[in-house]
Amino acid sequence: MLQDITFGQFFPIDSILHRLDPRIKIVSLLILVILIFIVDGGVSYAILTTFLMMLIALSKVPTTIILKSLKPLIWIIALTFIVHLFSHEGEVLWKVAIFEVTDEGLKYGALISLRLVLLIMMSSLLTFTTSPLKLTDALEKLLSPLSKVGISSHELAMIMTIALRFIPTLLEETDKIIKAQSARGVDFESGNILRRIKLMVPVLVPLFLSAFRRADALAMAMESRCYRGGEGRTHMKELRIKTIDYTAAFIIVIVSATLLYLKINQ
Repeated sequence: MLQDITFGQFFPIDSILHRLDPRIKIVSLLILVILIFIVDGGVSYAILTTFLMMLIALSKVPTTIILKSLKPLIWIIALTFIVHLFSHEGEVLWKVAIFEVTDEGLKYGALISLRLVLLIMMSSLLTFTTSPLKLTDALEKLLSPLSKVGISSHELAMIMTIALRFIPTLLEETDKIIKAQSARGVDFESGNILRRIKLMVPVLVPLFLSAFRRADALAMAMESRCYRGGEGRTHMKELRIKTIDYTAAFIIVIVSATLLYLKINQ
């Protein structure tokens, strides 16, 4: 159930990816996400998939944990595949009632599904290998140009990181509430979709109350520590670009150049 959702979690182990500067990882992820949606062709996606497998191996995060990040969205991926399967013209492969499955539909359905899988796994790999504190510092540095137009990069980065950090916590809380309701005789598995939606009301109410309590406790904890935003804030460990980071950036440039070359010369 909800315990299978791993997005937003951090796995504190020692690996090459864990030691990389978080700014390099965030920028690299953005570049790879853009490449996922602009390249096409079997060779390009074979390169991206192989590169992702190499990153997973370097991260030392168990492959089963990475694959668990797909489980909550498997229905969206399947629905996307089915929609594209029946919505493209082309040579008819087989017919199901009034729906026709074409070769183009099969091609685009598989392509979009693969894009979603790569996107989810790469995004999850970032949170698996980057602690919330480092993620906050990296976002603050990357968003620092916004301070010139009056937007606090520190507060913006803090908001995004806290939201990301509390995803696993709220999911765990939801799972506890569902188990408590099930122990009292509530059946969440049977019935039609409308009945299941109604049964979620007794789950959402205590979940929202718990979220507000956690937010209030966090605010009080930050105030008690004299938190005043990014003004005058220093870092115990400053982010520094090292040789390993330059090497990672060079590899990303090579992969990006290769994929763009394949895209242009197709």
